[in-house]
Amino acid sequence: MRRRHGRTGPPAVSDNQNLLAEQRRALILDEVRRRGGVRVNELTRRLNVSDMTVRRDLDALARQGVVEKVHGGAVPVVEASTHEPGFEAKSALELSAKEDIARAAARLAAPGSAIAMSGGTTTYALAHHLLDVPDLTVVTNSVRVADVFHSARGTGPAGGPRPGAATVVLTGGVRTPSDSLVGPVADQAIRSLHFDVLFIGVHGISVEAGLSTPNLAEAETNRRLVEAARRVVVIADHTKWGTVGLSSFARLSDVDTLVTDAGLTAEAREEMAEYLPGLVVAGEDEVAHGQGG
Repeated sequence: MRRRHGRTGPPAVSDNQNLLAEQRRALILDEVRRRGGVRVNELTRRLNVSDMTVRRDLDALARQGVVEKVHGGAVPVVEASTHEPGFEAKSALELSAKEDIARAAARLAAPGSAIAMSGGTTTYALAHHLLDVPDLTVVTNSVRVADVFHSARGTGPAGGPRPGAATVVLTGGVRTPSDSLVGPVADQAIRSLHFDVLFIGVHGISVEAGLSTPNLAEAETNRRLVEAARRVVVIADHTKWGTVGLSSFARLSDVDTLVTDAGLTAEAREEMAEYLPGLVVAGEDEVAHGQGG
């Protein structure tokens, strides 16, 4: 019988005065999601910081759209499965984790290969780490990802792009709040292509729903990307595990490798191992299980 996923929550914190605001807010967000709500006085004791610091953190998380402030504390955003935050709001979340994931995922891109990259803040981080991989052909529906490669093309000896610079194909389509291009134009462009590897970010990943997003048009475009790829690599931080968006676009069995961060619980790793051929935990020396084919 399949075990129901449950989070054990972050470890107790005894001396967090020197925690970066980003790390502290990640701990608060984990606690809100795990328990369904937190009180300010509980967080001040747990994090060993002032009441004012906790309230500022809750204000910041509320502006990012991931918690809702209530009297004396905060609760998760109830419309999270259908709400799509903008690119800037998502950029402020899990910054360190995204950087670690991007660095690890970049090792999976071979020189001279044809890769696809979906929209999202984690793929945006990955793009910066792929600039030194020579002779890539990059197909993307992300305006932000395309801009990273375009800005780094430089100038070669004959006035053209620098040697080894990536060739970038940007699909057309309608722009989403996360700066992805989706819809029939994007879908048609992708349908005729074939990729060695797809690097795809997700809103949510779970056993029951697979990969999901709150945007219906983006879900359809993501399906086309998955179908066109010989190998599918999901890049997602640990907070995406157990989250379910409005529309599923792939099953876990469609994924070859998940690259995530060390915040993923042991229970989640064990459950995921039943469905995914490959799991790479950024920042750890070992691969949890096979790389996938």
